[in-house]
Amino acid sequence: MADHIVPHFANDDGVAVIHIGVKEFQCMGARAPFDHPHVFLDMGGDTEIVCPYCSTLYKYDSALHADETRPAGAYVKTLADA
Repeated sequence: MADHIVPHFANDDGVAVIHIGVKEFQCMGARAPFDHPHVFLDMGGDTEIVCPYCSTLYKYDSALHADETRPAGAYVKTLADA
């Protein structure tokens, strides 16, 4: 089904904008127990997208790797990362 791992990001600090190095990902709001439904977001040809649950603005930055964010710390390790 999926040919790649979909990164997860969380906005624990409640910042307005998170820069990420991927265009397809899941937003989970904050880490559990304060998370919202984990929603898949796809920027497509755009370079930014707003999560419909938590209103975090995600901006694509090609200089970042899939597990890097600015500000740091928004990437969430999953079982697939183990």
